[in-house]
Amino acid sequence: MELRHLRYFVAIADARHFTRAAKALGIGQPPLSQQIQQLERELGTPLFHRLPRGVQLTEAGEAFADDARRILREVEHATERVRRVARGELGRIRVGMINSAPFHPLVPQVIREFRRRYPNVAFSLEERTTPGLVTAIRNETVDVAFVRPIHGSHEGLGIETVIDEDMMVALPSGHPLATRARVPLMALSIEPFVLFSHAVGAGLHDEIVAACRTAGFSPRVVQEASQVTSIVNLVASGLGVSILPASMRHMHTEGVVFRPIRRPVPKARLSLIYRLGDREAPQIARLRELIRELARRA
Repeated sequence: MELRHLRYFVAIADARHFTRAAKALGIGQPPLSQQIQQLERELGTPLFHRLPRGVQLTEAGEAFADDARRILREVEHATERVRRVARGELGRIRVGMINSAPFHPLVPQVIREFRRRYPNVAFSLEERTTPGLVTAIRNETVDVAFVRPIHGSHEGLGIETVIDEDMMVALPSGHPLATRARVPLMALSIEPFVLFSHAVGAGLHDEIVAACRTAGFSPRVVQEASQVTSIVNLVASGLGVSILPASMRHMHTEGVVFRPIRRPVPKARLSLIYRLGDREAPQIARLRELIRELARRA
């Protein structure tokens, strides 16, 4: 028994007529009759009473019709589900991000828009450090992740730049430099710094140190922290100054002011990483396409 037998049977059961059913199916009436006779032989019972004008289901035919319609509906549902998975409209996606990523407006926008477009994709978020996210990608516990620059081997990873944003000086609100419209980096040469720990934020740490050295000094680091939110709070406490991605000004933490840096302005890169080497799931491809689309508009 094949699915076509069920389709032919249901078409005749609905039309109550072989000729009309054959026309609806787009086949000849004699081949249709042969297919139904083959089905009846396989089942071992007639399914139709042949009448002068049309047909009528037998008792066995009535019972078989219910199951045949259910099977065809399930096949149709399964077919549509497979197609939706292939289009990236179903499935799951596990997204990782660093602590600072949600403060850039683009990242929440990506999440909102992806969930709006693909509401049937199970979407989960996980926050870790950049090294932790690299490990999670390689261990296949996270599918894609928003990270800062990666140090060390990139083997097995795809990396796409999401956005390069300016960095700004974070100062305690009562600091004398807070009155300036723009702060030259050299003005920070005697200041104590609060910076990212090199172990968890090597990319930004090195970018900041390199910018200071280009300006003519090495920053005097008095405290390191693993999370950007911790750095902002330490600056607010008066422990020191820092240089942070401009999006962190959206934290609106009391006791901290952000000021633009006089050119040249160091950049903080936000990237998306994912696994290479295996066939990419459609929903991951859709997310990457969406990020590129929204980043172009940003």
